Amino acid sequence: MRDPSPIPDEPTGPYRWRWLILTVMIVAEIMDLLDASIVNVAGPDLEKSLGAGSVGLQWVIGGYALTLGAGLVLGGRLGDRYGRRRMFLIGLAAFTVTSLLCATAPNIESLITFRLLQGTAGAMLLPQGLGLLRENFSGPELTRVFAIFGPVLGLGGIVGPVLGGFLIQGDFFGLGWRSVFLVNVPIGIAALIVAARFVPRKAGDRTVRVDTAGAALIVASCALLVLPLNQGQESGWPLWTWLSMAASAIGFALFALQQRRTAAAGREPLVTPGLLRKPAFTVGLGGIALFFGGLIGTQLVLTLFLQIGRHFTAGDAGLGNLPLAVGTAIGGAISGAFLADRIGRKVLQIGPLVQLAGAAVLWFELDGLDAASFSIWDIVPGTTVAGVGAGMVIAALFGFILAAVDDDEIGSASGVLSAVQAIGGSLGVATFGSVFFAKAGTGDFTGGFHRALIVQGCLLAAFLAITFLLPRKGRPEEEQHGIAPEPATGSDTHQHLAV
Repeated sequence: MRDPSPIPDEPTGPYRWRWLILTVMIVAEIMDLLDASIVNVAGPDLEKSLGAGSVGLQWVIGGYALTLGAGLVLGGRLGDRYGRRRMFLIGLAAFTVTSLLCATAPNIESLITFRLLQGTAGAMLLPQGLGLLRENFSGPELTRVFAIFGPVLGLGGIVGPVLGGFLIQGDFFGLGWRSVFLVNVPIGIAALIVAARFVPRKAGDRTVRVDTAGAALIVASCALLVLPLNQGQESGWPLWTWLSMAASAIGFALFALQQRRTAAAGREPLVTPGLLRKPAFTVGLGGIALFFGGLIGTQLVLTLFLQIGRHFTAGDAGLGNLPLAVGTAIGGAISGAFLADRIGRKVLQIGPLVQLAGAAVLWFELDGLDAASFSIWDIVPGTTVAGVGAGMVIAALFGFILAAVDDDEIGSASGVLSAVQAIGGSLGVATFGSVFFAKAGTGDFTGGFHRALIVQGCLLAAFLAITFLLPRKGRPEEEQHGIAPEPATGSDTHQHLAV
């Protein structure tokens, strides 16, 4: 029977529906990234509906980021082997189904399980988008695509609490927090229909081997690290929590060793071993984890403080994150438009200093709060300034780390950086949640926020020190997504690498 689909097997020229592909990629991947932070404002509703305590909330938020980060590099490799279109459709379908399961979860244990599965689906989905765009765009068009794609995704996670607050506050059809997940279902189905019809088929490379042993090691190591950070505070930090974190460190060391041995044996590792021998790159991985752990963790504490400490509704707490999002957009625009090109890596040093200034302002704003008359305007200056500093770093950080990477390693490096970003966010949720609830559990919500700001200050100071080890100049935006520079002959051919 003839296939009525208009999809050609191998497009021979610019594909006529390529801009529709960009739209589908953006919609699908924003769904994915939004879910990393959209449930931040659902804490009180989850407590009322499912009896979720502080540990349960940390797992609902951080568990998603954990499985997302741990599976990203594997997801990219599966796309290489089985075809990016196929893995995109599988990932999007699984993400839509797990969103429905989350929306119908009968208890907190089920919700945590479904969130872990949702993160796994996201790990299959997220790496395929950039690869599909590289397959369907080239030359100046590809540069324009990344100029659209990058900033939109960058803001996706930041505005999550705002959207989540709107959905929960609106209580549409009496769904409450369930609407945060249910909204993905019609969007996911529509994106699936469009993607299945208009994304061109392109066969994967079945000679690509999938390093399942390496994938298992990285998942186990991440779990051994996040588990005690989530459970330790409530359990009183028993011996098993410290043993688990020690085992995690051993697991990461074994992963690095296993990757080198896999490459030496002529097989394909998850991570190009040469990356782990580059000091600037490995130090940069630590910088990514420190920065995003502090950013995501502080954003969570801000939301918890507003909702639990100041009894804001979900909608108002979501709007309380808006100054941070606006500041991040302003800082990113300033950094990306001209500052990073003009002053080089100094933008990565100015950014955390601006964040520290915002945190200091926020500290004194919290000290002077009158609980009876508190409004979000009391902390807008501090959160906005902190957001500007964060945006300056976000817009430039990946480019400076990738400047230390060879052209044939960019794809693997990009995937590793994205994975570490997600895992860093999961660690931030666990760490900052524990720090905040240690004080908030006694009713001292301001003290909990103060402690979180101290932790953030320490992380930013460590990040600032790391920036001096990064290259002085960053890579152009298109090269950050796995596109090698144009050959010296002026050929239009690009080297396409797997994320």
